[in-house]
Amino acid sequence: MFFSKKNNNNNNINEENTESVEKIENNNNSSKKQRKKFKDTINKKYLKNGSYSSIMIVVFAAIIIVINMIVGNLPSKYTQLDISSEKLYTIGDETKAMLKDLDKDVIIYQIAQSGSEDETISNLLQRYADESDHITVEQKDPVVNPKFISEYTSDNLSSNSLIIVCGDRNKVVNYNNIYESSLDYNTYGYKTTGFDGEGQITSAIAYVTSENLPVMYTLEGHGEQDLDSTVKEDIEKANMEIKSLNLLTEGSVPEDASCLLIDAPTTDISEDEKTALIEYLENGGKAMIFSDYTGQEMPNFDAVLENYGVNRVDGLVFEGDSQHYAAQMPYYLVPTINSTDITSDLVSSGYYILMPYAQGIQKSEDVRDTVTIESLLTTSDSAYSKTDVNSGTLSKEDGDVDGPFDLGVSITETVDTDKETHIIYYSTSNLLQSQVNQMVSGGNEKLVMASLSALVDTEDSTTVSIPSKSLEVSYLTLTAYDASFWKICVIGLIPGAFLLVGFMIWLKRRKA
Repeated sequence: MFFSKKNNNNNNINEENTESVEKIENNNNSSKKQRKKFKDTINKKYLKNGSYSSIMIVVFAAIIIVINMIVGNLPSKYTQLDISSEKLYTIGDETKAMLKDLDKDVIIYQIAQSGSEDETISNLLQRYADESDHITVEQKDPVVNPKFISEYTSDNLSSNSLIIVCGDRNKVVNYNNIYESSLDYNTYGYKTTGFDGEGQITSAIAYVTSENLPVMYTLEGHGEQDLDSTVKEDIEKANMEIKSLNLLTEGSVPEDASCLLIDAPTTDISEDEKTALIEYLENGGKAMIFSDYTGQEMPNFDAVLENYGVNRVDGLVFEGDSQHYAAQMPYYLVPTINSTDITSDLVSSGYYILMPYAQGIQKSEDVRDTVTIESLLTTSDSAYSKTDVNSGTLSKEDGDVDGPFDLGVSITETVDTDKETHIIYYSTSNLLQSQVNQMVSGGNEKLVMASLSALVDTEDSTTVSIPSKSLEVSYLTLTAYDASFWKICVIGLIPGAFLLVGFMIWLKRRKA
């Protein structure tokens, strides 16, 4: 009985152990299933997140590619900022206006080996291509295409020279003409002083696309001034041919004259020359006239001006307003620039004009109704014309003529349905001098070229002359009033302010 009971107990224990093992196994299986289910859930989550990340990477990369494609097709003026101080590869309003009216296809070849392109010139050319669909820019490697240059010129061209082509017409712009240089007397070496890229390229485009190039005749035989070299270069850059004219031998102004230049004669013209000039003008002629004070009577020259309603005032103009003269000299006139079609760009850009030793211009009341006289440059009301230039005093005296005066005028007269006389007259030839022009940072040069453009521009030809961009120090133009104001500030007001502040600090510390 004892053993039977013991066996029963053992059997019970074995059954319980078996049940426990089964429970443990069941629990283990359940745990495995839960772990597998959890693992499968985690894997699905990672797979989902990974797929989402991959899709976002692809989408982001596609957006970047599209943005790059869009930016790549934008004009360079929006993608490349010109941070150079002189805006070397930024084109001006005159060039933009010419390119806007361009209706012929022009190809600009940059002659340079691959990898040796001048970056400034390349960027400038790209601005031209961006501005007009008629401009195409191509690079030609002279090593790869050795015979290409010989198709247009026999000259040896420097690297990065340009060849501008339109149909059968072409013009070569040598690299040495794009960068200007001068001798440095301190080092006896040449240094780069200016960049004339826009001026040369715009001039070349105007040349190859113009049907007829204007011709300017300069009157000779009366002691006229020689054209300043800078002005002469500007005129030639504007694609104007300059020819001399002796009216005594020619008898009349040639028919191919687009404009006549009379540059400050020192002796009077003859009666026959006066008649020839008036006949030319009354037939729709164009003329730019300069005069200087000579102290001599010139009745025939004055008669040409009087025929169009203007007279020269005797003597030299002096300014009584310190805001209208420079260099502490009241005869170095800084006139008011009136806003006209000719001078609008100068007014908007804030340029000054400097006119040393000028005569006054007065409008006549006895003039034909068909004549229109427009004031370009005027003095202040305080100006006066000193009739005795040897008096030894700058102050106004008895006999001097009261102002104000015109110093530059534009005269027009319609003589036929398709003809108009146009005269632009300035009362000093010093307006053309380079040294005077530098004192106003090129303002005089801009005025002269704008005046010439107004005279000779036609439907068949466009006269555009862009001055070179100086790489040297620019001059600051100060009138006598400005110079006096800053002198008082620097010598008196600023030191006085420091002394006052110092005295206040000393007084405060002493009381403390």
